[in-house]
Amino acid sequence: MKQRIVTGIVAGIGFFIMLYLGGYWFAGLLLILSMIGYDEFLRMNGLKGNKAIVIIGYLGVFCLTLQWQHTGVTLSQLVWLFMFLFMAATVISKNKTTIDHIAMAFIGMVYIGFGFHYMIATRDLTENGLYWTLLVFLCIWSTDSGAYFVGSKFGKTPLWPAISPKKSVEGAIGGVVISILVALIFASFKPELLDYARAAWIGLMIAVVGQMGDLMQSAYKRVKGIKDTGAILPGHGGVLDRTDSWLIVFPFLHLLSWIPHV
Repeated sequence: MKQRIVTGIVAGIGFFIMLYLGGYWFAGLLLILSMIGYDEFLRMNGLKGNKAIVIIGYLGVFCLTLQWQHTGVTLSQLVWLFMFLFMAATVISKNKTTIDHIAMAFIGMVYIGFGFHYMIATRDLTENGLYWTLLVFLCIWSTDSGAYFVGSKFGKTPLWPAISPKKSVEGAIGGVVISILVALIFASFKPELLDYARAAWIGLMIAVVGQMGDLMQSAYKRVKGIKDTGAILPGHGGVLDRTDSWLIVFPFLHLLSWIPHV
């Protein structure tokens, strides 16, 4: 527990400093995390030994994570290009790299690349990027904390026992309530940016989608028979363990236009 607390404090301080600085500092940090996260994904699926997948996959995550808004290149163009490269690898390798291999590597590339891309895009908003990024992160973290403490105190009804037996309906509801309250507090600071009704909806969506992202990762790890995706953060597991909600929430909010795009 002591190691977990120390790691959490040190990593949290470092993350907040980079988030505050923004620009290349924050983008660089997330680019590194995206590479580590994809490495964890490849290891979990036994794909690290496939050179074609490793090269294409890492390059794909790198390119998807970067910001291309001002170059005319779109994410859909990049996704198609790397789909082509992955599928070409099956032909060039004479099916030593199979369709099953590239399907798994491709979905991991999109999952991780899109997730970190939209985190950077949120921070890079021309105005109030720090405000919107903090709003999303604090709602995610308050959901986790609310679900844990409310679930520990009042949890009786299993939420999804086949996937995550420790989570409860009461905890999930508690996480939703806390997330909405945090969003409303943000609205109170800058009502010209965010009205209370929209804030409540954003808080609700972050809590629901964030908890779904957590359950997705739990389901995946259960299939693979592992507890953590990695061990880079002592007491906390791997990068994907810590960012499972982030990777789903940020793209969700952007793609449904619930936070600004510029």
